[in-house]
Amino acid sequence: KTKYSKLIFRKSDTVPEELHQMVQEGFLTLRKHDCFFQDLVRIKGKDFVTPVSRILIGNPGCTYKYLNTRLFTVPWPTEGYDIKYCSPQIHDACKALFRLNDYLHIEAVKALQGQNLFETKEIKDTTVIDREQNFATSLTEKGSVSKDQSSCCVPEDDYVSLKNRTSYNLTLLNYMDPLQMLYLKQEPYFGMGNMAVSWHHDENLVERSTVAVYSYSCEGSAVEESNEQKPKGRDPAVWHVGLKVAWDIETPGLAIPLHQGDFYLMLDDLNMTHQHCVLAGFSPRFSSTHRVADCSRGTLEYIFGQCEWALQNLHTDSDSVALSLKSLEPAVVKQVEEIHNEVEFEWLRQFWFQGKRYLKCTDWWLKPMAKLEEFWRKMEIMVSTI
Repeated sequence: KTKYSKLIFRKSDTVPEELHQMVQEGFLTLRKHDCFFQDLVRIKGKDFVTPVSRILIGNPGCTYKYLNTRLFTVPWPTEGYDIKYCSPQIHDACKALFRLNDYLHIEAVKALQGQNLFETKEIKDTTVIDREQNFATSLTEKGSVSKDQSSCCVPEDDYVSLKNRTSYNLTLLNYMDPLQMLYLKQEPYFGMGNMAVSWHHDENLVERSTVAVYSYSCEGSAVEESNEQKPKGRDPAVWHVGLKVAWDIETPGLAIPLHQGDFYLMLDDLNMTHQHCVLAGFSPRFSSTHRVADCSRGTLEYIFGQCEWALQNLHTDSDSVALSLKSLEPAVVKQVEEIHNEVEFEWLRQFWFQGKRYLKCTDWWLKPMAKLEEFWRKMEIMVSTI
């Protein structure tokens, strides 16, 4: 209660059974279609292949960067977008994760708002709790709340903050079968046992945004009894999430068991003030980690805007087919070349390095990538004219 108050844990029986079924079938479908991939990431100048296999699903045109690797969303069904999936089953899986995203958004708003009320006023009146639930539901049903409606719960500024910090734009799905791993690191500080993911902060997120994680361990599979020494305080057969205060091994760490369909929320600044790890059990496990990714430099809308700005400095001579630059000002040329490099190294190379794997789900990214390549070619011409 003192060191981990911004961690909210919910058992599976709090989640609608229909949602469990949709999401868990979605996980298995994506696994069956080989849609989970190990990433090549760079840590402290060295390249590593992640032990966990992943896929990113989210808003069309969004990307998420971690450990110097940019992932591109398999878009979930979104109104106004023509998204062709490789099979109806993959469409259904993406739709299920979109539904889960909405559900976790509502739960995060309720948790944040409830905690804010408790911290400031210690209100426990049932009328207020009902109002919280109505307000949270209205966020996703209506998309906005009038001042009259919201004033009974939170000020307008707080409403905007709540919405910004809980409107998940993507989910990073993880899969790992620990019995297929030759070696897993041991948790070094508290003797928590095998780690699937080492201690870390999630990166590239909107400041003070909530992270929501839904866990599905395949507990029905046959698991052999282990003779290894049981780490104090936790069953090594069960998956856990571990938490610790950042850069502090004096404060006791926390290990919470994760059973089939449980979920947890890391509220407010918990992701920055604390580190978390994932402790492996014996059975295969999926997780869906919903995030408010900082997409200020990570969407198609952003990079297309950058390209259009850069190409304003290019014009064709009306009397010939020759191309020339409107301005040779060093600052302008420098900024255009920075955009040129950004397109090549942050988008084209990152996509084609691993891009063909997305074709197992959808070809949605091929057209925007072709457009980016055309922009890049024009910027190549601009460089050659200097």
